[in-house]
Amino acid sequence: MPARPSKKTKKPTKKAPPKRARRPSTPRKKTRPPKAATRIVSNEKARELARSLAEAVLDKKATDVVILDVRGRASYADYIVVASGESDVQLRAMAEGVHEKLKAGGVRPISTEGEAGASWVLLDYGDVVAHFFDGATRSFYDLEGMWADAPREAVT
Repeated sequence: MPARPSKKTKKPTKKAPPKRARRPSTPRKKTRPPKAATRIVSNEKARELARSLAEAVLDKKATDVVILDVRGRASYADYIVVASGESDVQLRAMAEGVHEKLKAGGVRPISTEGEAGASWVLLDYGDVVAHFFDGATRSFYDLEGMWADAPREAVT
């Protein structure tokens, strides 16, 4: 068998390109995309609905009735009405009083939650949402604190 020739010959190698000098890295500021301009549209029909709802709960001896203007802040409503009652019976009476008064005007709720023996009743009228609480539940959930930047109207 013939001897194999040795492979000691070097193959030409490619030269690596010269490295560029790097600039020292500077921390980049994180930028947020610009906020979309929120256009607050006047909704007088919803405002009147919120006021008549507040008047209806006052007829049932509700306390601390507040209308929060959440236009441009919440996507689900324009106004939130918050009121307190002393007992679950009073909360139920407040909800029934609102239903009766607004039903006479042809307005029906989209949804109602918590009427049977609850410490919190929610009425959803589309652009207006009402929350009726007993005292302890209202202070626990603190909706006014959550919407602290919203204009408010105390109804007496």
